[in-house]
Amino acid sequence: MTYQQTLDYLYSQLPMFHRIGSAAYKANLDNTIAICNLLNNPQNKFKSIHVAGTNGKGSTSHMIASILQSSGLKVGLYTSPHLKDFRERIRVNGKMISQKFIIDFVEKYEKEFAKIQPSFFEWTVGLAFDYFSKQKVDMAVIEVGLGGRLDSTNVIHPVVSVITNISYDHQNLLGNTLRKIAGEKAGIIKPRVPVIIGETQSEVKDVFVNKVKKAKSHIYFADEYYRVVNHKQSYKDKLRLIVDVKGKNGKFTYKNLQCELPGLYQKKNILTVLKTIDVLKQKKYPISERSVRNGISNVIKQTGLQGRWQLLSKRPLTIADTGHNEAGIKEVLSQIKLTPHKNLHFVLGMVNDKDISKILSLLPKSATYYFCRASIPRALDQNELALSAKIFGLKGKIYPSVKKALKVAEGSAKTNDLIFIGGSTFVVAEAL
Repeated sequence: MTYQQTLDYLYSQLPMFHRIGSAAYKANLDNTIAICNLLNNPQNKFKSIHVAGTNGKGSTSHMIASILQSSGLKVGLYTSPHLKDFRERIRVNGKMISQKFIIDFVEKYEKEFAKIQPSFFEWTVGLAFDYFSKQKVDMAVIEVGLGGRLDSTNVIHPVVSVITNISYDHQNLLGNTLRKIAGEKAGIIKPRVPVIIGETQSEVKDVFVNKVKKAKSHIYFADEYYRVVNHKQSYKDKLRLIVDVKGKNGKFTYKNLQCELPGLYQKKNILTVLKTIDVLKQKKYPISERSVRNGISNVIKQTGLQGRWQLLSKRPLTIADTGHNEAGIKEVLSQIKLTPHKNLHFVLGMVNDKDISKILSLLPKSATYYFCRASIPRALDQNELALSAKIFGLKGKIYPSVKKALKVAEGSAKTNDLIFIGGSTFVVAEAL
């Protein structure tokens, strides 16, 4: 098989959540365990860090990986979904997995895997674990795909578990209350494995505390240890922060900490990352302050992360961001308000298996909307999106594709306007 034939097989033969939604979700770990057994349990042959959460887990995973790379470690990084290239999901020291490895893996295990009937994600997890094992990585940062407890990645026994935050997303699979969602995310907590929680949320804090007590482990709420006391942000520059250790007023641990990801919402993720690094240092991993600074400052260069408040053009200012649930959109809208512009042009597309009313109710009525549809089966029809948006006073025109919507927006926007592209990871992927 060629590489393209291999990808066609993976996309066409296997149920893929990000394309078709909940029909591809497997509510147990049986297939993943069977795959790992077939591969001689590669997940047990390398150290790992497990990262879950509703928002920020991708950025957090990339920053941790970048810091560990800066410390001289050989670092695997598994994330999802990809934006442009399937190989983005599996990297070692920022370099994507080779096409040849993917082709050889699929050809070798295709018949055995067919007996297991895995989903696309289960296949990919097996591929990643096998690759990291053969690459002999010192550490692999593994991002949860969906939820935690029943996610295919939840067969690892990590050095540290990280949960960034809890918000409403995938309620049809994870539960319709924050406490139920938190319970699913808390499923990655393992016996005697320390866990870092990014944000202290009173409604769900005890869910994590009780789980940790049963696991006889330690829990750290990052925002109870660190706080951002000053920041400076520009859409065309790095985010600059001063971070203080809580309770030690005046003693700054990180002055002029620079982050290559300019979104202000990265403030929360950086605190999570810093506390995770503290715990790794307690475990005798040799991570210097210089490595922390370098890793956060060069996270895009070192890991290839895309789609986080990403600048696509300066004239007119054009920015894309993958924030797609209620909490993520709130952060995006806060950032838009802080970004100098005259008129806002919003290229918007969404998926068809979510309650979009809360998100639409948040969006500014003053913007001009370009309603579109990403080219995946799971995408919400652009006409339906426009009708729903009209209920909330959002006005705009309908386009059959992201490419067409963006082209019209670029033609309509004046030099000092802002074009924002978002609402779905897949809309951003096509814009890139």
